[in-house]
Order: sequence, then structure tokens, then C-alpha cells
Amino acid sequence: MLYVFVKKKKRKKERKKRENMDKKSVPAPSEEEIDWGGSGAGGSKNLQKDKTLLKNVHTGLPNPTSDAIKCSLIKGDYFYFHYGCDGQDDRGWGCGYRTVQTLSSWICHNCSPPKNHSRPVPSLPEIQQALVTMGDKTHSFSGSREWIGTFEGSLVLDHFYDVPCKVVHVRGGGAELEHVAVAELHQHFEKHSSPVMMGGDRDNSSKGVLGVWTGDKGSYLLVLDPHYCGCELDRTELQRRGWVAWKRVSSLDQSSFYNLCLPQTARLLNVF
Repeated sequence: MLYVFVKKKKRKKERKKRENMDKKSVPAPSEEEIDWGGSGAGGSKNLQKDKTLLKNVHTGLPNPTSDAIKCSLIKGDYFYFHYGCDGQDDRGWGCGYRTVQTLSSWICHNCSPPKNHSRPVPSLPEIQQALVTMGDKTHSFSGSREWIGTFEGSLVLDHFYDVPCKVVHVRGGGAELEHVAVAELHQHFEKHSSPVMMGGDRDNSSKGVLGVWTGDKGSYLLVLDPHYCGCELDRTELQRRGWVAWKRVSSLDQSSFYNLCLPQTARLLNVF
């Protein structure tokens, strides 16, 4: 297992650009106030924008078993971002961006922003441009359909919100996932309370993790899947269709490694 703490080195030029962005930023919108207005549409307009984004879609979900030894969950509010929710057709490549947006929405709702630095959830084009500005990607990345993973996610959260992230590399195999990853997640939710971004190599589908449940017969992850695309569904229907669900750790691809992006939010948390 490998640990990496990601915190960018601030340069004067980059700080100046971000200060200019801050002057135009607004507080995080409420569920009723979100209006993308085309700013996140990028290119394709084949999908209809959601009028609102659903909040806390895991609420009311039954526990996976009745034999809990330990259960750790996120605290606070978040919005569920998924394929096409802002009108941009990002099917097949945008899952990492949507998970980053979900994590960003949690930060907006639950963390005290640095002085004069309050901004809404970044759009997909803004995420791409931020990675170019940081020097992580070349100029051709902007406007592309290239994926992003947990490392890029950590850079984006630090760039927009000054939230450093711990990136944990977990080798494939049942023992490493069942014990090392689960212990890391329990510790994270108890201390930082924030959702986690997860991705791998063979299992390269980005997913959000909202909680971890350990019982006598193994552990489960509370997984938020950003791959939903379609008409607006209510919370109950999303749960019924499995877009947010408890998943056995043993059901993960045992031949894939996984990376966890753990936002280090303890110092910024508002009182719940």
C-alpha cells in the first residue's frame, strides 16, 4: 500500500489567476437554486439539464446486514452529480469528473472556505482548464474527452478549495481490500466525514464512497455510481436501481488495484 499526500506548490502567477476567479465567485447554491445556464454544457447539447440535483441520495437506504461490528458514514450534505446532469453528454468518459463534482458539492456545503474564497462546484470545462493551468495537462486537454482519475481529482480539490488529499494505492486481492482499504476508510470517515473518490486499473470506473460497513461475514462499501444518465429520478428509484447501494468488498475486481482519494477536511469542517 502506498500513501501520497497531494498539496500543490502555489506560484504567484497561479495565485493571481485564482484571485481573479474568486472576485466572480458566489456562495454554494441550494438545491432549488442550481441553474447551469449553459456554463457547464461544453459542447454537446443532446441531453437535457436537470432542473435540480438530488441531495443526499443514500438517505433511507437499508443497512446491508444486521451483524454490524463497525459502521462509518459521511456526515453532512452533498449533491449527486452524474452523466449528463448539466446537459453535457459525457457518457463513456466523464465519470471521474462527476465524482469530483459530488465531492466538491460536499465541501461547499460542509466546510468553512478560506477567506474571500467561496465558489460553486466547477463545471467539466473548468476542471479541465484548471488541470491545464496547473501544468498537469497540456493545452489539448481542454475540450477533450480524456478521463481523469483520483490523482487529478486530488489536484482539482486543492486548486479550487485549498483541500489537500491523501491518495492511497491499494494492491489488488481480497486481503488488501478487505482489511487495509476498509480500515483506511473507517478512519477517514470518523475523522474527516467527507466522501471518497475511488478508481482502479482493470476496474477503471470512477465511484464515490459514502460509507463502510464491517460485519461478521465481511465488509461493504456504500457506493455512489456517477454513470446514471437519463430522466430525473427520485431518491427511492435511484436506490432501487442500484445507483447508490451497499456493495460487498469481495464483489470488487480482485485482480484490479484501487486508488482512494481522501479529502483531508477535518480542519475546515463546520459543526454538524
